[in-house]
Order: sequence, then structure tokens, then C-alpha cells
Amino acid sequence: MSFKTFHLLAILSLCVCSHLQAQDRPNVIVVLVDDMGYSDLGCYGGEIDTPNIDALAGQGLRFTQFYNQGRCCPTRASLMTGLQPHQTGIGHMTAPPGKPLGITGPYQGYLNDQCTTLASVLRDAGYHTLMTGKWHLSGDQEQCQPTRRGFDQFYGCLSGAINYFDPAGDRGLTRGDQPIDAPEGFYATDAFTDEAMQMIRDVTTKDDRPFFLYLAYNAPHWPLNAKWEDYQKYRGKYRDGWNELIRRRNERQRELGILDADTEPAAYPGPDWDSLKPKQRDRLDAVMAAYAACVDSVDQNIGKLVGFLDEQKLTDNTIIFFLSDNGACQEGGDFGKGDEAMVKNPPLRTTNGVRLGLHWAGACNTPYRKYKHFVHEGGACTPMIAHWPAGIPSKLNGSLVDEVAYLQDFMPTLMELAGGSYPSDVTPIEGRSMLPLLKGSPDPIHTETIFWEHEGNAAARDGDWKLVREYGEPWELYDMANDRTELNNLADTRPEVRDRLIAAWESWADRTGVAYPERFNMYEHLNKLNKASGHSSK
Repeated sequence: MSFKTFHLLAILSLCVCSHLQAQDRPNVIVVLVDDMGYSDLGCYGGEIDTPNIDALAGQGLRFTQFYNQGRCCPTRASLMTGLQPHQTGIGHMTAPPGKPLGITGPYQGYLNDQCTTLASVLRDAGYHTLMTGKWHLSGDQEQCQPTRRGFDQFYGCLSGAINYFDPAGDRGLTRGDQPIDAPEGFYATDAFTDEAMQMIRDVTTKDDRPFFLYLAYNAPHWPLNAKWEDYQKYRGKYRDGWNELIRRRNERQRELGILDADTEPAAYPGPDWDSLKPKQRDRLDAVMAAYAACVDSVDQNIGKLVGFLDEQKLTDNTIIFFLSDNGACQEGGDFGKGDEAMVKNPPLRTTNGVRLGLHWAGACNTPYRKYKHFVHEGGACTPMIAHWPAGIPSKLNGSLVDEVAYLQDFMPTLMELAGGSYPSDVTPIEGRSMLPLLKGSPDPIHTETIFWEHEGNAAARDGDWKLVREYGEPWELYDMANDRTELNNLADTRPEVRDRLIAAWESWADRTGVAYPERFNMYEHLNKLNKASGHSSK
């Protein structure tokens, strides 16, 4: 059912008080998963077994037009700061471990001193601030690590990728600001949840102050280190290939209202499945099964976390956000990497391993085009769920939020929930509070144009118009009210809109320090460093 069905509930947004009493302030949990596709969750049309995440959606809200920054660390930069990633110093990526970029400014590769974080703002408002999982915002700069940027406690990985079973070396584990060894029987998804629950247990026993937990899973980022028992659950389920997977997901998306009946999905990105040899099809089934198993493991852990909150009687006044940092990941070549043997006996103490590949990634992002790195819908539009029994009107449970929102909106939203204040000596917030949407308002929170850029891939969203391009390609223009899947390019038929948005994008790029290709030649240097870390630019 459409979120706008509840138009009359808009008046409830007037009841959202910016000066909340201390006892009314909710606990906040932001769950971020890594490289998960738009359609992977059951509540977004997928076949992967995600009952616990689906339950959050069924008792909360699903956003259909929530945007990320198209890539791991730029997304984290915007989520943590409420700013464009370029304004934080992470306009491209963080430096690979031990390989500093050697530059300063918008592309330096670590958080600058002109931004603050959600953790700092909420800690100043009286919250306990807790984090487990993937940070990916500091490079080798100690002053940018979580405990130096507002978090009371941190357990996880500072780098962009780790081995799920045995992280090591410069891609190892950290507690606080000290490197530690992984214990016997370690599995990252489980460990990040268990540590988070222990942190919550400790602080809620200590006093009555609310807590902010940032739980940033590395799954399902490569290497796809699935548990063998989870993998076996999905082995053989993808032998019909990506054509059939997309068809089934699109059918389910129409039933859920995620995909309009008259909207054509983007074409599948790979060759016809039946044209592949049986051995290749079997290997590809194994790759997709490993990916699905990693998503399934996240869902199991969300169930464990929610069960813990129930036991502690914390669920009602804890707001949980669940989202992905970008679309599914095409890194690993067209047909991915690895096979069943690599799942059963994964290389340890390394990030070598199974990778999804372009063709499966395109299927996971259906009905949209493109994938991680890009700011077409398949790369930049993420599933986002909000669950808050005490704050979201029960009549809205299971609804779709069709209004546009993006990562920068977390800072003003959580600041309003916490009764916090934003410092005056850092770069001003770019986002808008999402609380009206959580309370039932059908009105857009963004009446201004919003912008993106990553690796020269760029976009602007102005109401129903979206200007977008792939690096090195001409600008495209889409009417998102009638063409969410970006199939009917109107750049030539509506040149006045195209040119207006290009001018707006360039003005924004100048303001925020974007080194766009027409003027600067930074991409070759950055992409060489990026490839050295195992992240290809395409």
C-alpha cells in the first residue's frame, strides 16, 4: 500500500517535538550492510530468506527512493557527517592500508577537521555512542579512527574489506584504538552482533542514558566467506540463471508495490543463461549461493539483535534503520570469481575469495540499471527500512515511503531525535530531517536539488527530474515519475531541463570541491591507487 494513502496522518508530524524530554529520547541503531542489491531482501522482492529484516519492514516503513553515494567509504562519510563526501575529505576513497594518497583536500582519503560525526553530536547530547563493524573512514590517520571521532566504544575493522573467518595484518581487527587478534571460531557477522549486544548490555546496566549503535556489517562485501551450512541452503537454487531470477523478483516487486505495473525493468546485464556451458552455470550457481548465504547470515543476526532488545525491554523506544551502502558489487569481472571449493575451504588471512561479478550484481539490483560505483539507480538507490514502535504510527506499518531522502538526512534526523545541536565551527549540514516522513507526512522533505559524484559518475535530482551520467559519457535525463528504471533518455528532447541541471551540478561541484573531469585530471592517479587495493573502477 502507498505511503500517501495516509495523507491525513500528516498532521501528526506537527507533534514531533524538537525539545524531547530525556526519558522520551529513543535509542538509535543504524545497521549498514555492504554491497547488497536493491532486490535481495524478501520485502524488496528477493528470494533470499530474510524473515527478520522483513519483520522490521512489516512493522515499520520501507523507503523506495532512498539514496546512497554509490560506493563504500563515500557513503559512510555522508552517513556519519550529514555532508557531501567531498566536504569530508573522502571524495573518492580512503587510501589502501599503508599506501597514503599523498594529497590533501576533498580527495585526501580521510576525515578532515571541518566535519563532525553523528557520534560526536549524539555523545554531546548525552548518548552512549557504540560502534561495531566496518569503519573505512580513516586511512592510516589515527586521529580519524572511531574513538577519536565520537564513539565511546569500537570493535571492528578500520579497512574496507576483511576476511570473515580470519582477518589479519593491515586488514585485521581493532578494539578501541588497538589492533587485536581474532579469537578461535570467529565469524565477522556474528562477532559484530555479539559485541554490539554486549556493549548495549553494559551501558544500559550502567545508567539510564540512551544509546546510539552504529552496526556496520562487512557482509556481503567480497570475499564472500559464507558459512558452509548457510551456503548449502542455497546451492542449486540459482541454476535457472539471472534471466529467471530477475523475472521472479520483478513479479514479486509488482505484488509488493515496489515496481509499478506499467514500469519496464532494466534489461538483464548478462548473456542468455542457456548459452552458457553447464560447468559455467554450475560455478555461477555456487557464487550466487555464497552471496545469498552471506545475506541470510545478516538476517539471522538481525533476528538475534531484535530478540535481545525484546528481552531487555528496549524494542519499543529503539529506532532501527537498516540500509545498504551501495548497490550489489560488479567487482570481480563479468562472471565473478571462485567456486564451491573456495567456499568450502576459503583462503584465510586474506581478502582473496569468491566475488559476485557484474552479471549477478545487475540481477541483484533489478529493476534498476548499473551497480556499485555508479549513480544510476542500481548503484545509488538503496533499500532502507525504519522501525520504531513508539514513534511510527501503527497505521503506517508495512507502508512504502515514496519521497526522496538520502544519507545526509541522518544527521538532522538523529539530532532532532536526540535533542542535540550541531556545532557552528564546521561545514553546515546538507541534509533534512526525515521525521515528518516517519510520522506520515506525504510532502517532500527535499524541495531543493540534490547532487552526487563518484569517479566522474554524476547525478542531480530535482523533483521528478534526474540528470545522470557515467564517467566519459554524455549526460542523460529522466522523468522519474514515469521512468524510475532510466530507460527513456530525454536529454535531447528536453534540453532546457538538461542544461539547467548541468549548470546547477557544476555550481554545486565548484562549491563542494568536486574535481570533475572537464577541469581536473585526478582520476588516473586515484584509480591506480584504487586498483592497487583490489577495487577496480569499473
